[in-house]
Amino acid sequence: MSDAIKHECGIALIRLKKPLQFYVDKYGTAFYGLNKLHLLMEKQHNRGQDGAGVANIKLNMEPGERYISRYRSIDPKPIQDIFNHINSRFYEIGEENPELLKDVNYLKKHAGFTGELFLGHLRYGTFGRNSIESCHPFLRQNNWITRNLVVAGNFNLTNVDELFEVLLEIGQHPKEKSDTVTVLEKIGHFLDVANDEMVSKYQALGYNSHQIYDKIAENIDIPQILKQSSEVWDGGYAMAGLFGHGDAFVLRDPNGIRPAFYFEDEEVAVVASERPVIQTAFNLKYDDIKELTPGHALIIKKNGTVSEVEINAPKTPTKCSFERIYFSRGNDYDIYEERKNLGRFVVPNVLKTIDYDLDNSVFSFIPNTAEGSFYGMIKGLEDYLNEQKYEQIIALEGKPNPEKLKEILNRRARIEKIAIKDAKARTFITQDDARDDMVAQVYDITYGSVVRGKDNLVVIDDSIVRGTTLKQSILRILDRLEPKRILVVSSAPQIRYPDCYGIDMAKMGDFIAFDAAITLLKESGRQHVIDECYRKSKEQEKLPKEQIVNYVKEIYAPFKAEEISAQIAKMLTPENIQAEVNIVYQTVEDLHRACPGNTGDWYFTGNYPTPGGNKVVNKAFINYIEGKNERAY
Repeated sequence: MSDAIKHECGIALIRLKKPLQFYVDKYGTAFYGLNKLHLLMEKQHNRGQDGAGVANIKLNMEPGERYISRYRSIDPKPIQDIFNHINSRFYEIGEENPELLKDVNYLKKHAGFTGELFLGHLRYGTFGRNSIESCHPFLRQNNWITRNLVVAGNFNLTNVDELFEVLLEIGQHPKEKSDTVTVLEKIGHFLDVANDEMVSKYQALGYNSHQIYDKIAENIDIPQILKQSSEVWDGGYAMAGLFGHGDAFVLRDPNGIRPAFYFEDEEVAVVASERPVIQTAFNLKYDDIKELTPGHALIIKKNGTVSEVEINAPKTPTKCSFERIYFSRGNDYDIYEERKNLGRFVVPNVLKTIDYDLDNSVFSFIPNTAEGSFYGMIKGLEDYLNEQKYEQIIALEGKPNPEKLKEILNRRARIEKIAIKDAKARTFITQDDARDDMVAQVYDITYGSVVRGKDNLVVIDDSIVRGTTLKQSILRILDRLEPKRILVVSSAPQIRYPDCYGIDMAKMGDFIAFDAAITLLKESGRQHVIDECYRKSKEQEKLPKEQIVNYVKEIYAPFKAEEISAQIAKMLTPENIQAEVNIVYQTVEDLHRACPGNTGDWYFTGNYPTPGGNKVVNKAFINYIEGKNERAY
């Protein structure tokens, strides 16, 4: 993607179901779980490069022995930094006595991260904030083992203000107003309540304190705690938690907005944000991996039992389509096919725009994640050419002329690798105010691949958000080849509305499609549409989120998608560029056809799956009109 969007975090959870000695005997190492966690995180580094964190719970430790370990990093290479830090202790032990590295009893007593329950997290920062305090996992500590809580997740809640007020009403004093702290304290509150109730219950039955906490660890109702905690959450989430005594969970939102997959056998239970990373880490087949059902939690008890339990009633599935377009790794079987279809389905509009002139058109892609859709686009062009060849061959009379037949059969789409991304240049600029710096140095081109003044140059990209990199860098660079026309193809539809479920797209002014619609309204003398939308938005600003309507749709209503695309092309065309610039977008209908299992399309249509979405878009539009450069949630 030329315009990098971020804040799509990743999680990885592993529960070793056998005693540690089992893994030493079978795999030759006491660090089997730690090594697998490292691999799961490395294979998901695409989901978070601003920071990372790891937590570990040791089971059955004696009082006074450390049983929770945690380390977080915002190093430029956070995963490497974390595991270098963890492994440094093992290097020390190995230098003293190599045999101790396989002594599981010694390791559990004398080294951190040698327990049976692991949680890893990868993070993209939001709105320029990137501090160690913002990194997951978060830890809520207590001297009572069953009250300790570790939480990490891929999520964003839209109603943090409401949840914060609830915490105040029950007497808490949270250290900050953020969805992560709010979630941690909400679960922690009901964890405390459950502990208090069970203490009273078992005291009445005559158990002593040590016996009581053994009973709590065995019988505490994790699903009930999650139900009480999450019943009013509004947002998208795949949230993981560890309890000090050894239980664990992964909870998914009722609409399935954020992804979660899991695998279980007699040795391990493992959860990750993406299916193929589990396949790679554990050498599994596609069918071995299960998707966590929306609204459900995977509950892993201290005794090793694993169950999928409904926490909140599943709603209409609206899984994030950006997972398929961009975020998730393309080596997932389904995602690879879907990305190819995204490229294939946009071909008719591409052909129409270049007047079906394949002989004088060169096709390429914006590296690197658009490569899958590029293959699909080429397949679509091949299908079109094969139809043309068939009709031309049928039309040949009598015995075909060999040269003419050869000419027909040799027609192919002209494919070149035009844009080259400099591996040393980084497009993910963490701080918002530096996001546009040095973009002109990210890409280079292959010279001599285009016939000057004659060829159309067609390049496909995943999506176009701000268009900054296109205008400041890519289009200028491509124009050096002197094509007649540059056609930029977006495998995603026009991004028109903010996201509020975990993607860093929160302000209306970030979207070139919105800017184009506003410009068209003003140029056509329809300022009243903008004014009326603002009036309606302000009137409902104080309403409960359940009553808010997305009136921002009225900004786009007067125009066809093609009109907005034409205006976008006009706005993104740099000064002094020689080539004509056109932009073709995927249609929403073809997006759904390509990705039938992931219908979450609110950033394209404004159809939010939760009431909080309408509240966010309402606030984002008000902020835009009032000149407030701030997030809407």
